[in-house]
Amino acid sequence: MEKQGSAFGLHGITGMLVATVLLLSILGGLTYAAIETQQATAQQSYEIKDPLGIKMIGSDLSNEAHVVVHGAPVGGDTKHQYQFEK
Repeated sequence: MEKQGSAFGLHGITGMLVATVLLLSILGGLTYAAIETQQATAQQSYEIKDPLGIKMIGSDLSNEAHVVVHGAPVGGDTKHQYQFEK
């Protein structure tokens, strides 16, 4: 009896080429996203308001209210409490 082939059974050179193309496409997509994020972040500047009001010891995010970032938020960060100005 002959063994039935599987639609997902790729062996040898074909499987290697599919895996290589898949990994290279993932690498290209992540590289593109990293470059876009880096370019958007490079356009931002920041300033510190009321530096004497910054506490040396406090909760993790309490001092972030003193940071004003000039530009738009990048990457959908919602955890931090930075003030954004355009």
